[in-house]
Amino acid sequence: MQTIGFIGLGLMGKPMAEHLLRVGYSLVLHNRNRTSVDELIALAHNSDFKPIPRAAGSPRQVAQASDVVITMLPNPAAVASVIDGDDGVLSGARAGAIVIDMSTSHPRLARELYAQGAARGVSVLDAPVSGGQVGAQQATLSIMVGGDADAFVRALPVLQVLGKNIVHVGGAGAGQIVKAANQIIVGLTIEAVAEALAFVQKAGVDGAKAREVMLGGFATSRILELHGQRMLQHNFVPGGRAETHLKDLTIALETAQVSGANLPITAQVAEMFQTLVERGFGGDDHSALWRIVADDWA
Repeated sequence: MQTIGFIGLGLMGKPMAEHLLRVGYSLVLHNRNRTSVDELIALAHNSDFKPIPRAAGSPRQVAQASDVVITMLPNPAAVASVIDGDDGVLSGARAGAIVIDMSTSHPRLARELYAQGAARGVSVLDAPVSGGQVGAQQATLSIMVGGDADAFVRALPVLQVLGKNIVHVGGAGAGQIVKAANQIIVGLTIEAVAEALAFVQKAGVDGAKAREVMLGGFATSRILELHGQRMLQHNFVPGGRAETHLKDLTIALETAQVSGANLPITAQVAEMFQTLVERGFGGDDHSALWRIVADDWA
């Protein structure tokens, strides 16, 4: 099987790399914090998985040893540094290799990395995901892919280990544009669910019962199901962090400014996330937007 490099073993990346390990891919791993790398190597030893993953000292070293390199990083600055930095993936990637950036990043950067890769004979795909930590753990992610169609076909067997709904949505940057659209829907729906639940509670109605009946009607959604429950329980242990969602909506607004799209409510919700971050709750789950709507800072 192909050798896959995996860079970025956080809440999402680590379970994704583990899925690839379990099906038998040879992995070359790199992470800013070496602990996650060591844990995956120990898992392979303890579970008799073969082959045992290898650690690499830099993104360049990962690329030199890999046919496919996957990155799962926190922000566009990290993506640019890891893929196109002095010791980055593209500096070590062989002609014919595929780089799959599964981070949520900027469409403009995705197009720049695509061009940089093409100049070296390397195919760069932008393939952000939706489904959160649970989707990463269960290998049920939705994956929206931008870049060359032939590279997508070559990468598809790898992506199918990680997700269930995998769509080639267009050329370079298209994956990131669709992810930004996804985050608009998620963010605005979180705000709507928070408003609805705060509304019924302020009016003296049991929020849990209101949520239960609304889940059976036209208002049902995964946000009402999962994040509505988080709001009612005040459980904001992060799956997707508020500060990350602010970053995503900022990308959407910057992209809209260039394209001429009008996103008035997105701008308002982004301001609410900004307030949440400024008040020290950026590390909470994005459902903590409830705090602002309900004026509940406990």
